[in-house]
Amino acid sequence: MPDLRFKPERAKFTEIPRPKRAEGQWALGYTEPLNKNEQSKKDDDPLNVLDRILYTYSKRGFDSIDPADLRGRFRWMGLYTQRKPGIDGGRTGALEEEELDDRYFMMRVRSDGKLLSPAAVRALGQIGVDFARDTADVTDRENIQYHWIEIENVPEIWERLEAVGLHSLEACGDSPRPFLGSPVAGVAKDEIIDGTTALEEIERRFIGNKDFSNFPRKFKTALTGHPSHDVSPETNDVSFVGTVHPEHGPGFDVWVGGGLSTNPMLAQKLGVWIPLDEVPDVWSGVAGIFRDYGYRRLRSRARLKFLVADWGVEKFREVLENEYLGKKLETLASPESPVGHRDHIGVHEQKDGNFYVGVAPTAGRVSGTLLVQLADLLDEYGVAGARLTPYQKIVLIGVAGDVVDALLDRLDEIGLSARPSAWRRNTMACTGIEFCKLAIVDTKNRARDLVDELEKRFPDLDTPITINVNGCPNACARTQVADFGLKGQLVVDENGEQVEGFQVHLGGAIGLRANFGRKLRAHKVTSKGLDDYISTVVGNYLADRTEGEAFDAWVHRADEDLLRGEKALESV
Repeated sequence: MPDLRFKPERAKFTEIPRPKRAEGQWALGYTEPLNKNEQSKKDDDPLNVLDRILYTYSKRGFDSIDPADLRGRFRWMGLYTQRKPGIDGGRTGALEEEELDDRYFMMRVRSDGKLLSPAAVRALGQIGVDFARDTADVTDRENIQYHWIEIENVPEIWERLEAVGLHSLEACGDSPRPFLGSPVAGVAKDEIIDGTTALEEIERRFIGNKDFSNFPRKFKTALTGHPSHDVSPETNDVSFVGTVHPEHGPGFDVWVGGGLSTNPMLAQKLGVWIPLDEVPDVWSGVAGIFRDYGYRRLRSRARLKFLVADWGVEKFREVLENEYLGKKLETLASPESPVGHRDHIGVHEQKDGNFYVGVAPTAGRVSGTLLVQLADLLDEYGVAGARLTPYQKIVLIGVAGDVVDALLDRLDEIGLSARPSAWRRNTMACTGIEFCKLAIVDTKNRARDLVDELEKRFPDLDTPITINVNGCPNACARTQVADFGLKGQLVVDENGEQVEGFQVHLGGAIGLRANFGRKLRAHKVTSKGLDDYISTVVGNYLADRTEGEAFDAWVHRADEDLLRGEKALESV
């Protein structure tokens, strides 16, 4: 067990809050595992499974895999067993994990804010074509996610990824999950600071490092120097947010303890200024606090947000400074939050005179073939590369002005529009029951059909309305911070039958009006009735809104019957 805390000989003693009962915090002496997950990690560092995959399991096949590796340590390699087809949502919580397991894997490939070269985009697409039944999704962690992966093919997939500077290491597990970086880092005209080198250094120093491979649970990182806060910093464990010091110039504030799932919390702001070159050290300090003081007794309380909530942000900063950094941080008021968060869709001029172009797959669903087609266009039009976004979108970087119009037309032809409808632009969905063992309802297909229908009913919507569709309570699609946050569950229809449906969160947001949305008592919507429900509520908003009033603002003052869809106002 590592102990990397800063301990100078004369360091001032830092009083650490002690919980009423043992929570499995290493730094307080509770090093014996208190659940099976902690025992598994103590038995063998999960990073060691890499060699077993390369030299044993890929040679001997699925049946040779140790169950402790299959349902545990494989996650540190970006691999989960996917859901066996034909198991309905009503059995998700009733079956053991091994009963839900298929003999195929989901694989996540990290991008960590990198600019993906045309060769990298082509490699990602060809892997989908060759090994994943042409699947490939863009996730809201800036990953490419495959399905139908066979263990025998994993070594070759890794070789192809490595050849273009990519990997799946620690894309899952109790580890430093894939980083969110600004999709327009280094090129946006209004950027405060480019944090690319900091993310590269964090990856170089800490990914695959056994001192940081055993956290109490997942650890999510975001960094942006863009004033739109385009990486959802409020919902990550640690976020570095661009800010400007009146004397020292551009740098970063640090936000800690964000996270959603069943106990959503927004990140708390330290109110500091740190220079670009100190970001990796501060990251390791925050990560070290989580490793050493994080709660390891109950998985449901093992995220950093619970520790930050219990300690308070002042105590957290004190421990970070005294025990992990060995110095005080520069105090600076946190930067103001913007209204909404920019997704970078459309055409925008770069600081060098070229352009970046944001395109919108529907709910993040692409394919291997589509990525190969995109790589063809990048090569044909001399585009520098592409970045993935935290909103399941793709931004093309370095497009010459004289080819923009032609490129837009070709992108439309392959289904990656830079001129999408408001509905396609603002809808996200998690993996859902198609592949995920935690899901209860279908999400990707339902979101696609919903977008198609809303485009017909509201073709000229003049304001953004976000829809985030999630297949279970875990909020991978950030359910609580959308205008319509749809949490999948089984509901009872008008005939008394149990069917797929959603609990609805209304008017959630991040940015200046950050909140978790409004939940109406006992209000659920069937999947079948979703089109009509959303249409009614949107129609009520359009009829009742005041000039310039955003949907989330209207939700928080609207009568409940307008939000339940029980009453339909006549449109203006």
